[in-house]
Amino acid sequence: MQHGKYRFIVGFLIAPMALYVIFVVWPFIQSIYYSFTDWTGLSPDFEMVGFDNYTKMFKDDVFWKSLEHSVLLAILLPLVTLGLALFFAFMLNVGGRRRKGALISGVRGSAFYKIAYFFPQVLSIAIVAILFQFAFDPAQGMINGSLRAFGIDHPPNWLGDPKLALWCIMAVLVWCTTGFFVVLFSAGMASIPKDFYEAALLDGASRFTTFFRITLPLLWDTVQSGWVYMGILALGAEGFAVVNIMSVGPGGPDYSTTVLPLYVYQAAFRDGQAGYATTIGVALLLVTLAFAAVVMKLGRRERLEY
Repeated sequence: MQHGKYRFIVGFLIAPMALYVIFVVWPFIQSIYYSFTDWTGLSPDFEMVGFDNYTKMFKDDVFWKSLEHSVLLAILLPLVTLGLALFFAFMLNVGGRRRKGALISGVRGSAFYKIAYFFPQVLSIAIVAILFQFAFDPAQGMINGSLRAFGIDHPPNWLGDPKLALWCIMAVLVWCTTGFFVVLFSAGMASIPKDFYEAALLDGASRFTTFFRITLPLLWDTVQSGWVYMGILALGAEGFAVVNIMSVGPGGPDYSTTVLPLYVYQAAFRDGQAGYATTIGVALLLVTLAFAAVVMKLGRRERLEY
């Protein structure tokens, strides 16, 4: 049975590894190389400029604003999203009232709520951003229209106010991503034996205690993976798409919503500075890797089995 085992394994791995190197690793290497050039992205001719792009980046106020906004999204967005998802999943699976014949159950209508929470995940992120862009419209939007109906004559200009715009975008990202984690955590909670909860409740434990003593420890690996995944979404495609579609400019007003992926796009395709854009992209790569490493390090704990 051991004869030819490694040749068999390598035979299956060589094709996917080759694709990964070609379409993932090699573009990263190219980006690092182009970050040391003055390439415009439009011409095949360019020259090596050494660390000039990196010097420019460290002196760029817009870059530091973008970095601040991206880090804020990477920290707060997973915290709020996963917190809400854990709460909803707990209520839908084990947070309901005791019923006849079932000591542990979710709230009434939990099957419907799971579908309702997951519904935003079905929509494209671009569609979600466009819908909320209309909803936040200061003149004809649903939100300000509702506020006027309650007697507020001068509602905020949500996306036009530098102090509110980023928070509005963050709220949209929370709305469209929470449902996915509700379903994910619900699947994890369904695998936890009901006996654990029943024994704890019979001993007088509250729902609060069962959540922090049973549910969260046994779901910790899933939560940790979700935190990394959510942070990468906030630093990558999801954050870029919503900011690019919803914000004024995009990225405004006054760069109050500019994030690193958007600044990379603008530097490359608006300003014709592809070399400088790849420099910002390298910084984004380092931020993403650092975020994942910190989360994995801080979240490391002994694996619980049941």
